[in-house]
Amino acid sequence: MSPLTPRRLDPTHRESAYSVATTRAIELLAQAGLPPGTLMNRAGDAAARLLRAWQPQARRIDVVCGPGNNGGDGLVAATALHRHLQTLGQGHVTAWLLHDPARPLPGDAARALRQAESAGVDLRRLPQAGSAVPPWGQDAEVLIDGLLGIGARPLGPGPLAETAWALAQDPRPVLCLDVPSGLDADTGRWTGPLPSSRHPRATLALLTLKPGLLTGHGRDLAGDVWLDTLGVAVPDDAGVATHWGGFGSDPGDKAGHPHAAHKGSYGDVAVMPGQSLVHSGQGMAGAAVLAARAALHAGAGRVYLGVPDASTTVEWDPVQPELMLRHLPALLDPPTLAALTVVAGCGGGAGLGSWLPGVLAHAGRLVLDADGLNAVANDGALQDALRRRGWQATVITPHPLEAARLLGRSTADVMADRLGAASALAGLLQVICVLKGAGTVVAAPQGLPWINASGNARLATAGTGDVLAGMVAAAMARHPGEAMDSVCRAVHLHGLLAQTWDAGEGSLTAAALARAARPV
Repeated sequence: MSPLTPRRLDPTHRESAYSVATTRAIELLAQAGLPPGTLMNRAGDAAARLLRAWQPQARRIDVVCGPGNNGGDGLVAATALHRHLQTLGQGHVTAWLLHDPARPLPGDAARALRQAESAGVDLRRLPQAGSAVPPWGQDAEVLIDGLLGIGARPLGPGPLAETAWALAQDPRPVLCLDVPSGLDADTGRWTGPLPSSRHPRATLALLTLKPGLLTGHGRDLAGDVWLDTLGVAVPDDAGVATHWGGFGSDPGDKAGHPHAAHKGSYGDVAVMPGQSLVHSGQGMAGAAVLAARAALHAGAGRVYLGVPDASTTVEWDPVQPELMLRHLPALLDPPTLAALTVVAGCGGGAGLGSWLPGVLAHAGRLVLDADGLNAVANDGALQDALRRRGWQATVITPHPLEAARLLGRSTADVMADRLGAASALAGLLQVICVLKGAGTVVAAPQGLPWINASGNARLATAGTGDVLAGMVAAAMARHPGEAMDSVCRAVHLHGLLAQTWDAGEGSLTAAALARAARPV
């Protein structure tokens, strides 16, 4: 066993996550060469070590143990913590059991229960009928969630669900064993009530990292994620479900580039115009401006900004005079489009129907967002045109509702399996799909999807998606032969800017985010 385990996930280090099915296969292979109970003992001991490091002052600890092997892990942890507190001469551990006494525990878990009894752990049974107030100790300083693991089925009404929901809502620190109880380890799906605020949470992933901890509701419910491989090496032929993280904060600064480089060396971005206020009384031109400013700060050599109406008299952006304004016909010339990385759909409105087919047919590289995605969702011919482009030159950036429209599903279906939805869209439309949200997923028709490790709720404000589209476009323009890597780097930086935002500067707005953008 490595002295470095458990280890906290480092977002600058690329991690591999494995499905439940693959993890089960790895577990069975490992168990075949080990004495019975070895993996459970290692898991429980690792949990006890992590709890002592994470909450070193905790002296009153409650461990909630379910009817399977996850509960057995909890019992081993309870025994180890009980013995530790005995050496200190203070503190108390209570293990709360939720299983039907008439149904025997699995072999390893039954062994863990006998060992806990022999060690003198305070064992109590949770009621099989739900109650308004969770019965575990109200004076406990920290809880361990060993109720349900990766093999749990979707929870229906009953004591298991009520206990899982209560653990998720509890404001005290909770250490979850492998996954938060009730969370789908493959998808991050959560069917219970969500906490109204973020509580202190940590999850110790056992044997492998699970995708559901990294995206969707898993990000909040799991909290800080740690990994202990339990001394088991993952076989080389084990199928990886997704990658996570892997990028730092190093900017792609031009200072170290060749002296002979010029603005043409960094690509040209064109942002198609947003909807004009004069046509419908609903102006959306600001979305395109945000995307263009972000592309400029993200290092594009030149950025052209389409103006929404030929009668527009504005000739320059007083905040960002480097942007080159163009009437729409000047951007739609096929040879011109072929040399550009185009951002289309940011505030485009209904008027984009007149120019979107030409952009799909001729743009050298394309980032399609917002109204552009809605237009494609409603038009089979536009979908065909998108497929013909080639995925290495085309990125879509939907939020879950836009993804649902493109797939013909509900938003709930998309959120129930974000990895699956992003991969389905990438294959269906032959694009790189950036499915925005907690744990943004980037997927392509070839290769593995990737989950972003950065970002927080500061991005939950109008216009930040337009900024992302501009940053992605600049990355593609600068690195035209490295589409997937460039897109992932831009997504990472977009989230990192929110994470590192100085609260002393006030609330993060999309305009401020665009100014903070930098090359990748």
